[in-house]
Amino acid sequence: QVQLVESVGGLVQPGGSLRLSCAASGFTFSSYAMSWYRQAPGKKRELVATITSAGVSTNSPDFVKGRFTIARDNAKNTVYLQMNSLKPEDTAVYYCNARGPAFIVIAYQTEYWGQGTQVTVSS
Repeated sequence: QVQLVESVGGLVQPGGSLRLSCAASGFTFSSYAMSWYRQAPGKKRELVATITSAGVSTNSPDFVKGRFTIARDNAKNTVYLQMNSLKPEDTAVYYCNARGPAFIVIAYQTEYWGQGTQVTVSS
């Protein structure tokens, strides 16, 4: 059974930091690209960061560059999102995503989602 379990988010003051983690099971983690998405109230889900199966960070939108870092530990089947200099506009539900396996063309890859974790940035 595939599972992506995000850590509990929480309330953070503006300018603060938070690290999210996502523990994966039920598939070959090392063969999958891992991403973080977020969805704020009334807005569409948007991509935050992606790390390939080879460990290369890609697809960081401008709003997170220099503040958020994605990393993975294949030995622990876990992907992380380190968030620094948080702003109120970073408030959202953050979702972990897995897509792969990498050796299959994208059109035939499988995608999994975590249940989401709430991050609130407020004073």
